[in-house]
Amino acid sequence: MRHTDEYVLDDVEAVRALVREHPWATVVSHVPGRGLVSSHYPMLLDEDEDGIVLLSHVGRPDERLHELGQHEAMVIVSGPQGYVSPSWYDTTPAVPTWNFAVAHLHGVPELLSDEENLRVLDRLVAHFERVLPEPYLMNGTIANSEYAARIVHGTVGFRMRVTRFEAKEKMSQDKPAEVVERVIAALGEPGPYRNPALAARMGAIHGIDTGATAGATDRGVTAS
Repeated sequence: MRHTDEYVLDDVEAVRALVREHPWATVVSHVPGRGLVSSHYPMLLDEDEDGIVLLSHVGRPDERLHELGQHEAMVIVSGPQGYVSPSWYDTTPAVPTWNFAVAHLHGVPELLSDEENLRVLDRLVAHFERVLPEPYLMNGTIANSEYAARIVHGTVGFRMRVTRFEAKEKMSQDKPAEVVERVIAALGEPGPYRNPALAARMGAIHGIDTGATAGATDRGVTAS
């Protein structure tokens, strides 16, 4: 992500939506004496809070590797992205590019107690299971609850209030409408760069009905 004024996404609600729709995130910390450390975990928004507040957990020993809670961390959330060929523009000159949506979220994680962590884990499971015909809920049965209580000590939950963020959404906003329509059409056609999710995102940004189905995007489109 280039640190320029182009394609900046500074709307808090839009960033919250990006987290909801694409919850698989990268956690990055700079640890003195160790350097950069990264891990990958699903994120939920704390919908009861204003602004952007993330809820998640790490598996041990990642909390020690990140020195979680001792300094700032960055969570990277990525939306649809993909290659855009200049051959789709039907204009010259043209160069290849990459369209994307991404947010870098900064804050100091707050570690949760085991009891709070269990509640977050329960919410996380319910969030992703509820779309299934027979959801497998963490507290759906006594056996499930007892198992979760036994293994919770293997994870460390955290809440991170985002104190600052940088986000961009580059979706061919600099191109004429007819070029945007050609790119969206090309992304929906069979081939090595077919990308319905990116086509749908571009359509939403430009107000174009792509006819894309919800299945083209990640799970977690609605909030828990």
